[in-house]
Amino acid sequence: MSLPDISYCPGTLAPGFHTYSPACLRRMFNGRKVSHILPYLPPQESEADAEKFLENRKRISISGVQEKLSLLLEKNRLRLTRPGEHGEYILKPIPRDVMRPDQVPANEHLTMQIAHQVYKLQVAENALIFFRNGEPAYITRRFDVKPDGMRHGQEDMASLAGRTKHTAGSDFKYEGSYEEIARIIELTVPAYRVELEKLFSLIVFNYLFSNGDAHLKNFSLIDTAYGDYVLSPAYDLICTRLHVDDSYFALKGALFSGDYETESFQANGFYAYDDFYEFGLRIGLQEKRMAGILHVFRQDHAAVHQLIDRSFLREDMKESYRKYYLERLEMLCYSMAERSRA
Repeated sequence: MSLPDISYCPGTLAPGFHTYSPACLRRMFNGRKVSHILPYLPPQESEADAEKFLENRKRISISGVQEKLSLLLEKNRLRLTRPGEHGEYILKPIPRDVMRPDQVPANEHLTMQIAHQVYKLQVAENALIFFRNGEPAYITRRFDVKPDGMRHGQEDMASLAGRTKHTAGSDFKYEGSYEEIARIIELTVPAYRVELEKLFSLIVFNYLFSNGDAHLKNFSLIDTAYGDYVLSPAYDLICTRLHVDDSYFALKGALFSGDYETESFQANGFYAYDDFYEFGLRIGLQEKRMAGILHVFRQDHAAVHQLIDRSFLREDMKESYRKYYLERLEMLCYSMAERSRA
């Protein structure tokens, strides 16, 4: 593998850049001129670097199946953290045990950029970065690091729901429903109405972009300077259909708690506008504001296609990504209620 020929910013995907754009450098690296090439080879190509990675993985506290490494920025250079140091960035190299693993970093980067740029969701700052041999990796800036280097308090929904391997089995993070997450927010967050709108938008986005791995640990609350909690910026957004054959939603209960199913889902066999509308009502959203949110997600935005075209996915993967998006968009636009009123 060789270094890619870059014509779009590996952070913002803005055209006309051969490395990180000034906008990306400001958001990701406090304006420092950081290279888009890491000073390491992938572990399978360098025994010396592999030893550093193995040692680094012992110190990172972020859970999950995919390998994650901890980095910090020293002057203008990213490096692996050493014993006693706290990382500022998380690096996710190409994973194993999925189809088309080499496309995972570009997929996650694209999906996160679409969420932020098109739908204005709050997301963890992120970019693509490359090992010295050209192999891509996904890098994200930790949002739980305070300016003084201390950590914000953060709890994911599995913890808040009291679900662990011991209490709910090995699939504990897939138990429950999104309605249950909404109830946790309502009970935990003082300004819960604002955070429920954010949650609603994120759930609709995950459906629209075929993220079938939005489980309990991929939603969390984080403390603020005022001593309360808000929904953390979104992370781990990815079109999982490019890599696995999964279901519409990660949680076994899907949208609703209990065995509740809408007439729309029973009739269609897929989730459509009416399902999300009813979900919004059940979690207490104001009808007018919820309808406005859904209106945004039912548009075929030109910016989505532009970002897909500029992404670092292979050409065939770009078309698959676009196809899955358009399929879900058609489902989300379908409404039995609207047709009956027409």
